[in-house]
Amino acid sequence: MSISEAESAVMQVLWNAHPLAAEEIVAALGDARQWQEATVKTLLNRLLNKGAIAAVKEGRRYLYSPLLQRDAYVHAQSQDLLDRLFGGRLAPLVAHFSARQKLSKKDIAELKRLIETLPDER
Repeated sequence: MSISEAESAVMQVLWNAHPLAAEEIVAALGDARQWQEATVKTLLNRLLNKGAIAAVKEGRRYLYSPLLQRDAYVHAQSQDLLDRLFGGRLAPLVAHFSARQKLSKKDIAELKRLIETLPDER
């Protein structure tokens, strides 16, 4: 499922708390996004059409909840990045970041710990 950066911001709000009404989503986005309620409703309609969220009518308003799980979305986006830029391989990604940005001692220690916990079969 393809979700734009703007739609992702709305999804993040819904992953943090749900169900929410459009005005609650606008408030949760706050100063980071100075979107009008109409903009948020447009994004909500796009997400509804994609099947990423569900809406339940409550009185005169709709309450929105995510159908797409955050873990599934993050996995798909991460895999897409690896496939497109690094041929599906993780080592070149880590090498790229280590060459472009200084890895802190904490980052290096965490990477070593993660590698040590991987099963040999991978």
